[in-house]
Amino acid sequence: MTNPDTSRPLGEFGRITRFFKPLAAGFPGARGLRDDAAVFAVPQGRELVVTTDALVAGVHFFPDDHPGDIAAKLLRTNLSDLAAMGAEPLAYSLVTALPRGIDEAWLTAFAASLGEDQERFGITLTGGDSVSTSGPVTLSVTAFGLVPAGRALPRWGGRPGDGLYVTGSIGDAALGLQVALGKLDIPDEGTRGHLLRRLRRPDPRTTIGPRLIGLAGGALDVSDGLVADLGHLCEESGCAALLESALVPLSDAARGAIDGDPERLVLALTGGDDYELLFSAPDSAGEALAALARDTGVPITAIGRLTEGAAGTVAVLDGQGDPLPIRRPGWDHF
Repeated sequence: MTNPDTSRPLGEFGRITRFFKPLAAGFPGARGLRDDAAVFAVPQGRELVVTTDALVAGVHFFPDDHPGDIAAKLLRTNLSDLAAMGAEPLAYSLVTALPRGIDEAWLTAFAASLGEDQERFGITLTGGDSVSTSGPVTLSVTAFGLVPAGRALPRWGGRPGDGLYVTGSIGDAALGLQVALGKLDIPDEGTRGHLLRRLRRPDPRTTIGPRLIGLAGGALDVSDGLVADLGHLCEESGCAALLESALVPLSDAARGAIDGDPERLVLALTGGDDYELLFSAPDSAGEALAALARDTGVPITAIGRLTEGAAGTVAVLDGQGDPLPIRRPGWDHF
């Protein structure tokens, strides 16, 4: 028996067999990636939540980022969308458009990272597509989650008088991007490392999202920037908001990087890539939210309130209660 010729490229189906077929093991609906589509049923009393996000080299990540970090960000941004709808992760499909220069070492690290996160977040690959491109690395995930029928969290459920809450901390990724671009000098290695990790590997709040059902009114995840995404929630809910910047939770690393600089504070509030949950809730939910934070170990912080006013309007106050000028509320691809 002769040894296989390892000097030849694997080709499309060889790559699928080696790198991605193992990621589909254990999910019968994936059919071993032997068919053109997955087949699976939704349990009685549940609904399917479907979300799709894409990442493009040079836009969402640096071309020389580690493939493990790229894979983690790709899957986790989609998991964050599921969490914002109150859905539990179920499965996902993957599309890779890769330049011919991408080698097997890159794919090995990419697939290994997906496998680690599949185990961590309880989700499985069901299929997808693999193509070549003459452009930058382009990746897309369509994620599927399950939610009790009729209970998915909407963006439009906020009401004037509701409190505004956010999970975790805000601003780490935006500040981390400035570090990665060489525009923000952070001498402390621990601080630099924390900010860069939060940029490259967000923490989707999959343990919290499903437990917000019955507590939250309107909800979404913070991807474009806290101020911008709060504006989206307000627009859909037909109300305005008051955001108190002094209440916005900052990590020790972010607080040290901001160091009292108002421009860096605005960057933290508008820079995006946080992938924290932002939601409204009536005051009656306060004790339950505090208990949820204790149970999950993830802080849930009150940062303001929905108000009567022009739909989509967000007033941001500084630490003295004065208006904080915001020229650009967040990221916009176009």
